[in-house]
This record gives sequence, structure tokens and C-alpha cells, in this order.
Amino acid sequence: MNLFNVYPLFDIEIAKGIGCRTYDNHGIEYLDLYGGHAVISVGHSHPYYVQKLTHQIENLVFYSNSVINKLQVELAEKLGKMSGYEDYSLFLINSGAEANENALKLASFHTGRRKVIAFDKSFHGRTSAAVRVTDNPKIVAPINEGFEVDFLPLNDIEAVRKSLSKGDVCAVIIEGVQGVGGIRTPENKFLQELSEACKAAGTVLILDEVQSGYGRSGKFFAHQHAGIRPDLITVAKGMGNGFPIGGVLISPMFEASHGMLGTTFGGSHLACTAAIAVLDIIKVEHLVENAEKIGNYLIEELSKIHQIKEIRGLGLMIGIEFEQPVKEIRNRLLFEKKIFTGASGTNTIRLLPPLCLSKSDADIFLTSFKEILQSV
Repeated sequence: MNLFNVYPLFDIEIAKGIGCRTYDNHGIEYLDLYGGHAVISVGHSHPYYVQKLTHQIENLVFYSNSVINKLQVELAEKLGKMSGYEDYSLFLINSGAEANENALKLASFHTGRRKVIAFDKSFHGRTSAAVRVTDNPKIVAPINEGFEVDFLPLNDIEAVRKSLSKGDVCAVIIEGVQGVGGIRTPENKFLQELSEACKAAGTVLILDEVQSGYGRSGKFFAHQHAGIRPDLITVAKGMGNGFPIGGVLISPMFEASHGMLGTTFGGSHLACTAAIAVLDIIKVEHLVENAEKIGNYLIEELSKIHQIKEIRGLGLMIGIEFEQPVKEIRNRLLFEKKIFTGASGTNTIRLLPPLCLSKSDADIFLTSFKEILQSV
């Protein structure tokens, strides 16, 4: 049997990782400025993380969600305190796509509506069809019977207000920072006005923090730069530092009933252990603050490079846009300088390093980047 190809592959096999470094099967070292799509939040093979997971594996990896799992409670309490959402509840699943699907489902149950507002260049996951073939009124929300999506320009509040005025929108879903869309950030004023408009229309505001959350922006969640409190917040990626886990933070305004949401693997003992370890490391090592500090430094230094068209981002979520395609730049960074970077579209390099990135590692990237640009 052959693998179904998901991405075009670099001819590199990564066999090991430590901190912000990865090593291929030949022992060659690479500086990791992509973190496996923003997944590696506290660094590869962090000793505390490894210790906690090893201990849990020796005891219990998984059991059913029909029995008490104190690790789920501990995770919810720690996440609530660190994020500032202690009064919200936490639904645990396995991925960002699941988190967004369940958030949309909750919004539709809550409002009885089917229409959704999203934004140009948004990305919220790859799943959608499973519940459409499920014949069970307890889990098939109105949105699943067929729904309309209005794709509106980011930061255009008047377009949002016009769509909301019809009274048929169950949810607005927006990323804290658009990742795949090119590291495009909603303006603080826009988010504030969006929050108020949703409240006035009885529409649920969903903040997709799957990529931009967990300290990456220099605050625990990117939307906190705007000082708003969404109704639902979706998380994944950096939540488990490589172990698959996702979640939905749910406002107290939602009334849940048994069977409305469910999961087999979500919130397993091992997944919760990984997520708790991540929160412990983020707190003890001040990684949110580090993301802000090193991110600001990178953006400041990158702004001095005249070949760059535009620099966008918050914290350690940075987009570097050029007039021309960036494929050659990325390839030369990888194969000549041994530095992993990502991309958004054709012309934008995307930096999503572990939150423990040091200034010296940032300088290694900046020096290598400038050398590559001089010869492109």
C-alpha cells in the first residue's frame, strides 16, 4: 500500500529534536523556525515534558470518557487560570478542525440558525461532511442541514453589520491571526466592534486560536490584544507540543446536554498529560513573554531589510512578504543554511518557531536570511 500524498515533500527525514533544533537521519542539524506548523510550542524533547509523558505511559494511556479523569479537570483549571477564562468550560477533542466543527455546531444549537460569516483568506480546517451523513437529531444541528457562508473582507465592519442585520447569522468565525492566509491580523478596533455587533445581533462570536493561541502572539490568545471576550475559543496545535489534542473554551451562556457533543479519544489521559506539561513549561519559563520579546526583535530587524515588501504578525507568528515567489529563498535557507521556515501562499515566508526561541537563534536566522537575499 502507498501513502496518500498530503504535502509536497522535502527530501529530508527528521529523526530527532531538541529545543529549537532538529536533526535528520544523517545527524545534520537544522534550526527550526516553523515548529511543524506552529505545533511545537515549548521546544522539542523538553525534559519535563518527556518525564511527564513517560510516567503517564507507564500507568495509563487511555480510558473511556464515561469515567472520571482528574487530568481533564486539572487541565481545565490550569488553562482557565493562565488564559483568563476561569468561568468558561472546556470541551476536549483531538484537532483544530474538530474544535471548529464543534464550535459551529454549538453556535447553531444555541441560535437555531444556519448562516455563518467568515473572512477572506481564512482557514479553519479540512473536515465538514461526517455529520451530514449522520441520522441522529441529537447531534445534527440546524447548520448541518445545509448552510450558507458569507465570506467578507477582513477588518470591514460595515460589511459585517450589513450581513448581521438580516438576523439569520448563527456565528461569526475569525482567526486571532490568519495563518495560512498570510499572517494577517484583525485590527483591534475591528475586533472590538465585531464583538459588539455580534452581541447586538444575538450571533455567536467564535475566535479560532488554533494557530495563534497558546502564547504565540505575545499574549495567551491573540484576540486579547483587543481586550474582547469571545463566546467560543478554539485551540489545538501548540496545546500538546506535538501530541494531538484540541479544545473548545465555552462561555457560560451555553447550556449543554449530555449527547450534544461527544468524543472517543478527546481528552485522553496521555493527551491531557501533554497539555498540562505544556502549560507548566509556558508558565515557569515565561514563554508568552519571550514570544513577545523575540518576536518584536525579529520584526524590528526584518523591517530594516529593503527587499521585503511587508512584514506582518504578532509575537512569534510572523509573515515576511516579497514581490516575488519565496520558493527559492526557503529552499536555500533549508538546504544551504539548514533553517526550516514555512510559507503562506506564493510570496510570503511564515515563521512559527517554538516559543523558547532565543535572541542568539534569531540572530542566526537574520544573518543567514540577509546572506541569501543578497544573492537572490
